[in-house]
Amino acid sequence: MEARVKTHVTGGRERAIAEVQREGEDEFRVDIERIRFSPYFSRLSSVTQVIPQAGSGTLVHNRLTHSLKVSAVARSIAIRLRTSDEKTRSLVEHLGGCDPVVVQAAAAAHDLGHPPFGHLGEQELDRVARGFLRLPDGFEGNAQTFRILTALDSCDATARGMNLTRAVRAAVLKYPWTRNEWRALAPLSPELLPRGVGTDPAAGALKYSAYDIEAHEMGDVLSVFPTIAKHQQTIESSVMDIADDIAYAVHDLDDFYRAGVLQYTSVSAELRAWLENTAGLAALKQVELDARRPGHALELTWRRALAKDPWVANPEAFRDSVQRVGHDLVDGLLAVPYNGGLGADRAVTAFTRRWIDRLQESVIVEENPTIRSGHVRLGDAAWHDVIVLKFVHARFVLERPDLAVYQRGQTRIIRSLAEGFHNWLNDVQDAGRAPRRLLDSVEATTEEYKQLKERSPEHFRQASPHEVQRLGQARAIVDYIASFTDAQAVSLNALLTGTSDNLWEAGRGL
Repeated sequence: MEARVKTHVTGGRERAIAEVQREGEDEFRVDIERIRFSPYFSRLSSVTQVIPQAGSGTLVHNRLTHSLKVSAVARSIAIRLRTSDEKTRSLVEHLGGCDPVVVQAAAAAHDLGHPPFGHLGEQELDRVARGFLRLPDGFEGNAQTFRILTALDSCDATARGMNLTRAVRAAVLKYPWTRNEWRALAPLSPELLPRGVGTDPAAGALKYSAYDIEAHEMGDVLSVFPTIAKHQQTIESSVMDIADDIAYAVHDLDDFYRAGVLQYTSVSAELRAWLENTAGLAALKQVELDARRPGHALELTWRRALAKDPWVANPEAFRDSVQRVGHDLVDGLLAVPYNGGLGADRAVTAFTRRWIDRLQESVIVEENPTIRSGHVRLGDAAWHDVIVLKFVHARFVLERPDLAVYQRGQTRIIRSLAEGFHNWLNDVQDAGRAPRRLLDSVEATTEEYKQLKERSPEHFRQASPHEVQRLGQARAIVDYIASFTDAQAVSLNALLTGTSDNLWEAGRGL
């Protein structure tokens, strides 16, 4: 830490508001405790990670258990960087340092902004926010996380935000830009754009870490990392991001196997068909590929990886990864159905530990990374491994028709809640009886938009006070819905639509 303090004077330990520090108290540990004691952190235990816990008991990760594992992986990577060779340590310090507690805090916080129902809920809330509520920058889970840390939660020092250090706030910025800043750019090919931006300038960035009302604070947070280029993550953010990828790629496979979702026959047929007919599939035109035929979906995945990341995508390395995953996951773990016994649990644990260690040990640091990567990244072979592991997720879990039917119903709940609360707040006869927390949020968020208008009037299509009020109300509705657990979203929607007769239970916590 000494080298880091010398580089940046304070090492990112500044807070937005000065606080009295108790003797022996570490600033970053204060941050992680504030995050872990936050009600936004607690609610993650009842928010879907990938597949719903209903019917699967404790077998399936939720957002909280996922965040805890990301935090553990991130800490291990940070410690590994601290004990690496002198050249790597010097480069890490030059780029701003990598404190294990900072990456733990960022990992604990990284999913705070996820709304009910996992990624599908996030996509639907974004559609509703942009379409029905007409918020130009819509909704994004990463931006919502930054908003929680800087505006929605509170602490002793301030009623708005946790007053975390700049280092921790910077470490959650996986996509350090706003949605709207990309709208003015000319179209670029995928390999020239950061991950998550998307190729349609008119739509703005698909993934981003700050809304317009938090853009000024994002800039201030990043100002203490002068050696980090624009649109690049800090070292600590890169470590958190990689840890998230590793946990998602490995621990969630654990879920799917235990829950009986992943089946040996279907996964084996896909991987084997691609390996046995690599040349034939490569010769097919894009329109000739049919994802319903074994091997074709994996070929499409390879082509997308090559198109977006030609700087690292390598056909031999990809084939090696398919063989490696096929041997260890398919012919190893999946070959024996999970029966709940001690032997089966040991097999899952051994598989998880083996892959976590392999991916963690592959991490490298680069001073001048490609725009598609970060200063800290997975080695080439491990990068291909994660592509294949994520393919197994997407193909054999997320694309299941039974899950799709369930998720379609959940999207209707998100839209129904947005419409219900919007209509209530605009009912002149009854708006005053809306939930107190929602009304308070409308008032506070409207004030934020007033300040944005004074600072950056170009964000407003209209100059009228009504436009400020409208945006404040819309953002408050989105904030409110995003703060629900899965069960709260279901029960509150039942109340709003008049289909619940359980008033006091369903309405608790409004």
